[in-house]
Amino acid sequence: MTYPGDDPNPLTFPSGIPLLDKAAQAPHPADNEILIITGRSGAGRSGAARALEDLDWYVVDNLPPTLIPAVIGMMTPSGEGVHRLGLVVDVRSGAFFNDLLTILDELRDGGLPYRLIFLEADDETIVRRYESNRRPHPLQDEGTILDGIHAEDRLLAPIRARADEIIDTTHMNVHDLSRHIRDVVAGEKDRPLQLTVMSFGFKYGLPMDANHVLDVRFLKNPYWVGELRHLTGRDAPVAEYVLNQPGARDFGLQYADLLAPMLRGYLSELKPFATVAVGCTGGKHRSVALAELIAERLRQHGFTVRISHRDLGRE
Repeated sequence: MTYPGDDPNPLTFPSGIPLLDKAAQAPHPADNEILIITGRSGAGRSGAARALEDLDWYVVDNLPPTLIPAVIGMMTPSGEGVHRLGLVVDVRSGAFFNDLLTILDELRDGGLPYRLIFLEADDETIVRRYESNRRPHPLQDEGTILDGIHAEDRLLAPIRARADEIIDTTHMNVHDLSRHIRDVVAGEKDRPLQLTVMSFGFKYGLPMDANHVLDVRFLKNPYWVGELRHLTGRDAPVAEYVLNQPGARDFGLQYADLLAPMLRGYLSELKPFATVAVGCTGGKHRSVALAELIAERLRQHGFTVRISHRDLGRE
């Protein structure tokens, strides 16, 4: 396992230097979300950050606490920009980490709600993770990994007491942690599967990014019908010729029906992309017609489908 302005009281650095005025602060929390992640080194902060990135959050790792208000100031009320912000803060920021409690108080006093997530794992698991990575604990100095863990615990104790949620990753792998982080931010819908149905020609090579490849060269080829040769599978005469062959339409529909539960399973296993490639000889007639049919059937199953005809423009 591997983890290793008009406001009379503007936000300030702990030194008292004004940092943000009200106009520069993030908009109302109904528009934006702020998640602050901290916890024991080796408990999976980087894995949690990657999980947030996969959910389209803007994530900043190893952020000194004094820069938190400035980064929050990037958030925008609408349109393009940063609306969901994940900040990973930990003892790697050295002496700056001591300012975290003060910054958290200032954010709340300034009307900027956030959620504080604390990650931890038992001592044995932390030690094992550091030994497997062959890296020292950031607070180990000349001592042992356990010395570093205990020194860190003394710094983290008041932060842990403030946490909105504590996640114990002792018995989690990276996929378990990703699922848990997704549940933490589950006020939103799960990220939809980004599904592509692609037609292609075998003579031009297999698509490198295909998860499923369907060979439809068992169907009669419209290329050998003179009045159809210059058309494509997107033209009605070709589509009818292909799909009206015995069993062809049922084959395409049943193939899509078979794919549907598998594609839903991809999301539960944190796989957000899938490509279904449908191939014939040249990628112009049969594969195009079947790809269009399969894409439409998958839309009926509730998927958002992008269709691509890779080799349609080739001679």
